[in-house]
Amino acid sequence: MFNKILHHPLARILLGIAGIAMLSAAINLFVVPQGLYSGGALGLCQVIRTLVVDYLHIQPGFDLSGVLYLLLNIPLFALAWFNLGRRFVVRTMICAVCQSLFISIIPIPAAPIVQDSLTNCLIGGILSGIACGLILTCGCSSGGLDIVGLYLAKKGKSFTVGRFSMSFNAVLYLSCLILFNATTAIYSAIYNVFSSLVLDRMHQQNILVQVLIFTKDKNSQLPAFIMEKLGRGVTSWNGRGGYTGDDVQVLCVCVSKFEIEALQRAVHQLDPHAFFVVQEGVHIGGNFERHLST
Repeated sequence: MFNKILHHPLARILLGIAGIAMLSAAINLFVVPQGLYSGGALGLCQVIRTLVVDYLHIQPGFDLSGVLYLLLNIPLFALAWFNLGRRFVVRTMICAVCQSLFISIIPIPAAPIVQDSLTNCLIGGILSGIACGLILTCGCSSGGLDIVGLYLAKKGKSFTVGRFSMSFNAVLYLSCLILFNATTAIYSAIYNVFSSLVLDRMHQQNILVQVLIFTKDKNSQLPAFIMEKLGRGVTSWNGRGGYTGDDVQVLCVCVSKFEIEALQRAVHQLDPHAFFVVQEGVHIGGNFERHLST
């Protein structure tokens, strides 16, 4: 049911906005009250804001990190426009505006909701990871380094958005350790690690599956659908049923978990008598294109 909803354009945007709301709430309720940095492009802008306000003693009278984040997104939107698709850019712009709104209207508690710092990091990280995974699965993004992560993941077969996030934030939090104090850097890093791990499990385009389809229809339209509609290659071979002795055509295709719903629906519609086997979590290398922003 959930996968069907994800393939409806309006529902994807609404779910993406819901994910933005969850992400904003996690940051404002669990990260900011602890004096931590959220990571990514926003975390970088927060660090710059702290340096400008505390060390240069410049008080701009507005949230400098929000302005810097908006300026940083301009070249990233251009990168996404040419490499990740125009629809993705439009959805990302909508989500970026919504994030600015939610960050502004969700109240920040004067004191942490949970007194234990580690518990705040775990709750905030898990909620942020779920939210970011939902946002990316819906073909949206909050902007920032998510765009760079998606671009690099599309180019590199073993790359994921979560791994890129952890790599960037390792450098960011090392800078926090040098500039501020160990407590801020360590707890910020703990928050981000949990967020990145949950993100990779929630982001369905990162989860690859192998599908074997068994059909007796020699003129099946399934190979054409797989290649034309899903943009995936398909391999076929002839088999024989062990019980009936009938000739069977076996189709093998590798897709992401996000694409499996469309494939299953096509199998039921185009060849009702066919059946398929889905194996999740396979390792795929070589010439396999990752569809991350559909």
